[in-house]
Amino acid sequence: MDNRDNDFGAFLAGFVIGALVGAATALILAPQSGPATRQQIVDMSSDLRHTADTQAREYRDKAGAIIADTRDRAQQLTEQVQDQVRIVLDAGKDQVEQAAENLNNGAAPDLG
Repeated sequence: MDNRDNDFGAFLAGFVIGALVGAATALILAPQSGPATRQQIVDMSSDLRHTADTQAREYRDKAGAIIADTRDRAQQLTEQVQDQVRIVLDAGKDQVEQAAENLNNGAAPDLG
C-alpha cells in the first residue's frame, strides 16, 4: 500500500509540475491575446483543481475503508486472544482445584 501512495504522490507531483510548465509555455508562445490566454489558464487550473479534488476524495474513501477493515481485524484478534486467555485461565483454575482437592484428601500434590 505504501508503494501505491508513493507512486500516486510522484504522479501528482509530476502532473502539477507539468501543468505549471505547460501554462508557462503557453504564456510565452501563445498566439492568442492576453485575455484569451488568461482565460485558458483559468480553465486549465479549474480542471486541475477538479482532478485533485476527485483524487483526494477517492483516496479519503479508500483510507476510510482500510481503517474500518483494520478495526474489524483488530476486534477479531482481540476476541481470539481473550478466548485463548480464558482457556488458559480455566485450565489453571482446574489444576489449582484438583491440587486443593488432592491436598484435602491427603494425597501428595501433582506438580507436573
